[in-house]
Formats: sequence, C-alpha cells, structure tokens
Amino acid sequence: MHALREKLTALLGEPPQRVQVVRGGDVGRSWRVQVAGQDLFVKTYAENEASEGVARRLAAEARGLAWLAEPEAIRLPEVRAVSESWLVLEWIEPGPASAATEEALGRGLAALHRAGAARFGLETGNFIGRLPQSNQASESWADFYATRRLQPLLARARARGLLSSALERLAWQLLAVLPQRVGPAEPPARLHGDLWAGNWICAANGSPVLIDPAVYGGHREIDLAMMRLFGGFGERVFAAYAELHPLAAGCEERVPLYQLYPLLVHLNLFGVSYAGQVERVLRAYT
Repeated sequence: MHALREKLTALLGEPPQRVQVVRGGDVGRSWRVQVAGQDLFVKTYAENEASEGVARRLAAEARGLAWLAEPEAIRLPEVRAVSESWLVLEWIEPGPASAATEEALGRGLAALHRAGAARFGLETGNFIGRLPQSNQASESWADFYATRRLQPLLARARARGLLSSALERLAWQLLAVLPQRVGPAEPPARLHGDLWAGNWICAANGSPVLIDPAVYGGHREIDLAMMRLFGGFGERVFAAYAELHPLAAGCEERVPLYQLYPLLVHLNLFGVSYAGQVERVLRAYT
C-alpha cells in the first residue's frame, strides 16, 4: 500500500489522505482515493499485462468517456487524469435507482444516440474487455459490422478452437446476406459499445451515469440489444427511449443479430460455454 500511495502522490501532486479498495469490474483494479478532501476513482489493469497495453487501454477509456460526454446527453464521470498506468475519474457516490432514474436513462441514451457520430467507426481503435476493437471507418453499417466486428472475432474463435468448422460455415452464410438483415439505413449513432447492466450506475441524486465504454459510431440497435442480452434494465428504460427516439420497423427481429457481437466477445473471453448461444443466433439467420 505504501508503494501505491507513492505512485498516486506522483500522479496527483498531493499525497492521498485515504486509499480504499473498490470491488467490481472484470479486468481492472480500482480504488477510492481521497486527495485534498476530494474523493476520486482510480483505476488500473492487471500487472501481468504489458505496460504499453495498459497505457493504450487507459487512454482509450479516457477518450471514450470524453467523447460520450461531448453532447451532454447523459452523465459520464469526468476524467481528472490519465497516465501510462492509471486513470483518475471523479468519484460518483451511488444511490438507489427509481422509476425516474430508469426513464432518465432511456431518454439520456436516446439523446446520446441522436447526437450521432461522424462515421461508422472512430478515429482510433479501442478495446471491449481485454479484446482489441478495430474502428476503421466503413461506408456502410453492414460492412462495418461484418468486417470490424464479426469477422475478427469469428477468426479469433476459430483459431482458438472455440468455433467448429460447421458454425464457421453458418457464420459466412450470415455474412453473405448481412446487408439484407441489418435493417433500414440510419446515420451512425454515438454508441457506448459495451452497455450491460454493470456499466451504468445510479448517482446519489438519482441520475444515471454511464461508465466503462467501448465507443464508436454505429447502429443504435446494437447498444439496445446488448442491454437485453444479460438483463438488468427495466422496460421503463426502453419505453422512455422509444418515446424520444422511436426504432425502425423490425427492430425486435434484429435483437439476436446485434447480440451476436457481444456473444462472440464472451466466447473469446470466457470460452465454449457461449458457443451454444452463438450457434442459436447463426441458425436463426441462415
């Protein structure tokens, strides 16, 4: 703990008055740190990772939070400092969520999506969990979803023996018809990119706050599909979203299609226990 305090002093310019371990998160370590009477959230990644990789991930997260905060559509924690080893954010004191919180989350996410993005993609790559995520721009959403999202993770899973040759054939059949499956054309939305129930919190004043993004410009239905994949979001959230930013016809039928990407992420991160869900989606669309 003494070494940690020394590192934080060098980063923040003042010695921390209190350092408290914060639990939560799959791939990082975090602390609540009090400096000059102010509480901060300090985060890093596993020590066994290459330092260059840690620096890239922390920088990408800081950029993503700032990018989502630009339109002032929904609250994001303010970035206070970022270094090669640490990300320092404002501390968000949590509180109980209410019906009003859920409705504010739905409206805020709708406003964030409507704020838009310059392209399908982003100026720089980033990460989803521990996996690199290419954001090289594409002219169409179908091309971006195929070449920047599905194909890299299908190839990674196949190389690791997590995807059978039969499922790989089904995947290529889906990719061949993807332009007809992705829904009506829409401009790129400003996406959180990793929006499961663990990546938002309710602040003490009842307002929703988004955290841990994997941002890019893409189709808004992919954020909403991931929200439905593992649960944790009430129907008030989706109703409030639809009231402000109605979805295109057929959106319900596209939910599994847009859950395929996070399922492939989980297949690559956590193993073959997710292969059955991937197979069900592929068979539903081929």
